[in-house]
Amino acid sequence: MTPTTDSAPGTPVPYGPVAGLLLAAGGGRRLGGRPKALLGFRGRPLVEHAARALSDGGCAPVCVVLGAAAAEVRVHADLTHCTLVDNPGWPDGMGSSLRAGLAALAATDAAAVLVSLVDQPGVGAAAVSRLLAARRAGAGLAAASYGGERGHPVLLAREHWAGVARAAGGDRGARAYLRAHAAAVTLVECADVADPRDIDVPDDLGLLSRPD
Repeated sequence: MTPTTDSAPGTPVPYGPVAGLLLAAGGGRRLGGRPKALLGFRGRPLVEHAARALSDGGCAPVCVVLGAAAAEVRVHADLTHCTLVDNPGWPDGMGSSLRAGLAALAATDAAAVLVSLVDQPGVGAAAVSRLLAARRAGAGLAAASYGGERGHPVLLAREHWAGVARAAGGDRGARAYLRAHAAAVTLVECADVADPRDIDVPDDLGLLSRPD
């Protein structure tokens, strides 16, 4: 394969471009029905921060899967640099959003995808960049790790997409597939540059007040 470049000029990516896939469809059931994409973070909707982390980290294109309050997200969030995919099956869980995003990206020339979650405000471009570096080094499956524990973002080379889609269900996402292929997963330590805590319940909303 002829080397290509990612968003950093002059940086070789011998395995082809890496797309970003942001799962942002959740309705925030345990937050009293507040869609996570629309939570305020540094004066803007949280979905903007998460999408920007993917693009600033080097992913292109960036695909955002929407579900709950999708129309409001389109109005209030600036996602003009992203491809937006509506997932009408979002109540079924994260697995349906992952399948919808992978299906949309199948029409692109992406050789791999980096999957990120909208409800982790402490995960930014630095973690994304580390996963892309693992891809450039040859990883086909990779995941950010925090103290040795696997987390997000997760990198999936294109040859794994069909298997991931088949295994995804409920709120599992790529978890079952990665567990089944654990020996092939490159863990990329990110605890020094990212905070993997997510926003699930009202007590977690303090994460939105984290400093720059």
